[in-house]
Amino acid sequence: MSTVIMNRLFHAPLSPYCRKVRLSLAEKKIEVELVDEKYWLQSGELLRRNPAGKVPILKMDGMMMAESSAICEYLEEKHPTPSLMPRDPKGRFEVRRLVSWFDDKFQHEVTSKLLYERVNKKMTGTGYPDSKNVKAGAKAIKFHIDYMGWLLDQRRWLAGNDMSLADFAAAAHLSSLDYISDVDWNRNANVKDWYAKIKSRPAFRSILADQVPGFPQPPHYADLDF
Repeated sequence: MSTVIMNRLFHAPLSPYCRKVRLSLAEKKIEVELVDEKYWLQSGELLRRNPAGKVPILKMDGMMMAESSAICEYLEEKHPTPSLMPRDPKGRFEVRRLVSWFDDKFQHEVTSKLLYERVNKKMTGTGYPDSKNVKAGAKAIKFHIDYMGWLLDQRRWLAGNDMSLADFAAAAHLSSLDYISDVDWNRNANVKDWYAKIKSRPAFRSILADQVPGFPQPPHYADLDF
């Protein structure tokens, strides 16, 4: 008898916020049905699920949950093993600080300037890439890779000695950008080694299998050895 998957994630494949939730679900071995959501159409169904009109939206435990960080913290509390948050308050603070770094600062300075310009505008039919934004994003990502390299000089993972939600937040953004070949993995050996390590995890398999119509995968994207 086949089991029915009750959990459902409404998502956009290249959205870093959706990818962060997907990685958390997969790491915790929570089965979920992925449903592509054309959020830019702002359909009535989408707005009923989440009045903010954004993805990801996780249907689970009789709820429609929105906002990626809130979803990930819920998953952590409901399914604490394997843990993606440290036990000590200082460690938890550092994880939350870095999740915010990537979902706010990195998103504003890099993801929105590269992924959104190159992919989202074409998918949503809202124009052509703004070359000034693309140049600004290409410049800013160097600073962020250097900062990650500095962190990894002192730690095994971004927020400490154990893999955490901070690593998934960073990998969600970088994997989306890697899909369009916008990451220079040779800039910092620490960052390249970190990504190779996290990319090899079973939780990453569905991310590496993503195929976005009109945007073919680059050859290196799913290659665990780059």
